Amino acid sequence: MPCERKPMRYGHSEGHTEVCFDDSGKFIVTCGNDGDVRIWESLDDDDPKFITVGEKAFSLALRNGKLVTASSNNTVQIHTFPDGDPDGILTRFTTNATHVTFNSSGSRVAAGSSDFMVKVVDVSDSSQQKTLRGHEAPVLSVAFDPKDDFLASASCDGSVVVWNIEEQTQAISWPLLQKTNDVSNAKSLCRLSWQPGTGKFLAVPVEMKVHLYERGSWDHVSSLSDDLLTQPINVVAWSPCGRFLAAGSVGGSMTVWDINSKVCVERQKHEKGFTVCSLSWNPSGSQIAYTDTEGCLGMLDGFSSSTTDTNKVPVKKTAKDYDDLFDDDDDRLMDEGLSDTNSPVKKPVAADDDDDDDFLMPATGRVRNRGAILDDENSLDDDDAGSTVEPTAAPLVPLRPVYEGPMPTPPQRAFQPGSTPAHLTHRFMMWNSVGIVRGYNDELDNAIDVEFHDSAVHHAMHLTNSLGHTMADLSQEAVLLACPSTDELASKLQCLHFSSWDTNKEWMVDLPQGEDVKALCLGQGWAAVATNTLMLRMFSIGGVQREIFSLPGPVVCMSGHGEQLLIVYHRATGFDGDQALGVQLLQFSRRRRQIINGEPLPLSHKSHLSWLGFTAEGTPCYVDSDGVVRMLNRTLGNTWTPVCNTRETCKSKSDHYWVVGVHENPQQLRCIPCKGSRFPPTLPRPAVAILPFKLPLCQTSTEKGQMEEQFWRSALFHNHYSFLSSSGYEINEDGQNQSQKEQQELLMKMFALSCKLEREFRCVELAELMTQNVVTLAIKYASRSRRMVLAQRLSEIALEKANQIQEEEREEEEPEYSSYRRTSGSRYNQEEEEQGGEEEEEEDGQEMETEEAAETKRQNTKNQSYSGFVQVLGSGKPSSSSGQPRVTNILDNMTSSKKSTPLSGSAGKQNKTPVLKPLAPRPKTKTQATLLQMTSNKTSNKKAQENTEPAADQKQPDAPPPASPAENTENKRPKTGFQLWLEENRKNIITDNPDLEETEIIKEAMGKFRTLSAEERLSWTERAKGQSGDAADVKKRKRAEGGEDVENKNENTEADENSAKKKKSLDPSSKLSAFAFNKN
Repeated sequence: MPCERKPMRYGHSEGHTEVCFDDSGKFIVTCGNDGDVRIWESLDDDDPKFITVGEKAFSLALRNGKLVTASSNNTVQIHTFPDGDPDGILTRFTTNATHVTFNSSGSRVAAGSSDFMVKVVDVSDSSQQKTLRGHEAPVLSVAFDPKDDFLASASCDGSVVVWNIEEQTQAISWPLLQKTNDVSNAKSLCRLSWQPGTGKFLAVPVEMKVHLYERGSWDHVSSLSDDLLTQPINVVAWSPCGRFLAAGSVGGSMTVWDINSKVCVERQKHEKGFTVCSLSWNPSGSQIAYTDTEGCLGMLDGFSSSTTDTNKVPVKKTAKDYDDLFDDDDDRLMDEGLSDTNSPVKKPVAADDDDDDDFLMPATGRVRNRGAILDDENSLDDDDAGSTVEPTAAPLVPLRPVYEGPMPTPPQRAFQPGSTPAHLTHRFMMWNSVGIVRGYNDELDNAIDVEFHDSAVHHAMHLTNSLGHTMADLSQEAVLLACPSTDELASKLQCLHFSSWDTNKEWMVDLPQGEDVKALCLGQGWAAVATNTLMLRMFSIGGVQREIFSLPGPVVCMSGHGEQLLIVYHRATGFDGDQALGVQLLQFSRRRRQIINGEPLPLSHKSHLSWLGFTAEGTPCYVDSDGVVRMLNRTLGNTWTPVCNTRETCKSKSDHYWVVGVHENPQQLRCIPCKGSRFPPTLPRPAVAILPFKLPLCQTSTEKGQMEEQFWRSALFHNHYSFLSSSGYEINEDGQNQSQKEQQELLMKMFALSCKLEREFRCVELAELMTQNVVTLAIKYASRSRRMVLAQRLSEIALEKANQIQEEEREEEEPEYSSYRRTSGSRYNQEEEEQGGEEEEEEDGQEMETEEAAETKRQNTKNQSYSGFVQVLGSGKPSSSSGQPRVTNILDNMTSSKKSTPLSGSAGKQNKTPVLKPLAPRPKTKTQATLLQMTSNKTSNKKAQENTEPAADQKQPDAPPPASPAENTENKRPKTGFQLWLEENRKNIITDNPDLEETEIIKEAMGKFRTLSAEERLSWTERAKGQSGDAADVKKRKRAEGGEDVENKNENTEADENSAKKKKSLDPSSKLSAFAFNKN
């Protein structure tokens, strides 16, 4: 398809220009930035007629003697053609229209606008309008289906949508384009085009290709591409016959494809390489008129619809000449539009073989018969039957395979959370919980303003931005700034450490050659910078270079909080509009570790990351472009839970919320409402709104759904207490207790609701989540509701929970308990050694033996003595653990309080001592006594026949517990010589010194014991040894006899239980109420 590129001529002032032919093909009509429509009789017309339609004309369309234009006064006007008389206003928009087009019959006009709307208007009656809403950004182009059923539109929101005109609904939407906020910033105008006549294909320019979508099924059937296209395609246009498709690109390339063979049949280049912004075929199909962004008009002439008829190629030798046939194909680039007459290539190609003399190269440097080989009817002379090309020759044409799978998504660029786009002259460089950093870059000033929410942190600062910083972060300690590299200067990192106590409060670092800062953040005492070389560099807040490590992919953004660093990066290429992001969470505590190691970051479908950060309490969270806020759930294996959808509170699709901070206690999402955009302007100062959180549970309109949502939200938002305490921070225990109380109340309400609905199995499931104390309330409620089976099940759960608490206490506290016994039991000896130091080695040896004996004995009698201790501890102080989950008991409270105090030896001892105080039992209430009896009775019932020893263990708590800690120690541990002497002489010492406290009595006794002779001390030690030996024998005998006692006890217990059952079998509710509700 050889054609001639005519020289271009000036048409309009610089800017976007459009062109079309009239119905006859006689006139060329253009409009441009000067607001004029010009009517040219030919390209050589030096005095074209013009019509002024407004200050600027953005688009035009011509059909049936009606000229429609989109002008800068936000209207779509109509004029008569060719006279140019005004014929009224078809429709108005709130901003300027961007593209207009006629349907095939000329009865309707479609217009797209920058206010995100598309309108379809009847030309004869402009009141007949249909408005298509759904785009979230300015509309780039519109195109009518030839059958008038559908309308296609492309928008800056990245989507191409096919609308059902009558129903005003979306038939299909494809996310194909890069998102922008305005038509002027769009990479491509994405001018769509339907195939004339049947409308079988919709052509959509996407980057350097043209996608073809089939009407009806809306499947992506193929893509047209060309290796020489290096810039995005701007506009496409079908030939009137529907066989060829022309495309003009941003770089000035113009390409024509044969739609049947998918082969490029023509390439031309703009003479100056300017962007081609409009194409139009002459109705005859012989010419293409085009315009550029400089206001110039050009033409390609000499097309033929049956172009392959004229290019007959005699092929004499099939087998031998296939190699020669494509030897010179594509060796040259474009011919830069030389016509047939002056093209240096339009002459016979010299060849060794005479048979190739007929083979000619066309003007474009492409083999002229590429289409001919495909078209078997037109490609051969009739009398050349002896040397015809068989149809099997078709596959030998190097057709590229067409990929029809999902298309890759362009990766989102790196950004700073809490900043607005860098191309703005006035922008927020950072808005976080500490303050605001604003950047100004206009003709007057290039500066940075830093403002603190709390002026007690620091006063506001004004900095000159001579280095051109584009990134910033702000913490309680410093401001961190970074600028990209230029040809002369390296990328720099600047830190203003305003909290420093010395006079030098600023430091700066140059990054290595070729390395640019892409993201940065501040933590407590450190700064981190991610660069384009997949490197992460750590610095101390004072400027010392610290760790450096590689990232698995290009960074998207980072955030820091205290000792935590959160990094999000591209782990792979996303497809179908999805981003494939990975996340790393590092903790720089004493034991540095990676908590999340490159796991995928969940995002909504076809969305991108828009904000990343931490809550004020230190929990990582992020927001995607669909407005979904997700928070890390540490208790569920570091999974991400959606906690809010900001889109639900937006009134319009074009409204968004710009997040600036998240708080867990109180539960607040702090954000700025943005009307019609994704980010706020710097002036006037935007107001911060507070949004509530809401987990996306099912049926939250019902009472059950509401309480379930509140419970799980409370559980999630109070996870930070356990994280902070485990990290060594002090926590607000009142707040923690309050949250646990709130959760248990919600469980009790849900339990009551399930009881009303007669969902007893659900009641038991809820009871599993309750603490032991709340389960007793649930039993009370169930028995009052006359649900005896449920009450029975709940009492089993209460029993399990009691046992579970015992086991947990035993596992967690046994090491601490034994170490306490070891330290407190040998305190006399330690003090004796410190002050006297005259004990013989014999006694030290005996002490060691005594320790081992005590430890062994405690292991042997663990079920008897230690479980008794635990029972008293668990049941004797129920008030201290009321309203707390079952895991949180007295011992846990002490553990957390231990963590909040300084970690020194003495503090550790002081904190451990109160643990054992509950050993002296309080008088039990009837409820507790009954609970313990029931616990032991049930267990003995279950296990008495199988094993007698565990039954004795369960019965043990009913026996009177030890009277005092001193007695308990004596029973469990052999005495030393000093202790024996002290017992016998204690009364004398107290008589002599009645005012002494216990420790002073011991000190006094030590002094007196030391005055004894070595023989006397030895004799006391021997006596103590003798006693411990006797005690061991006695215990052995007791153990031997214990089996018989246990059997007798069990028989008695069973007899008692049976008689009790007979008495109470008539009234089961009285049995349950005795268990749960009797109070003193």
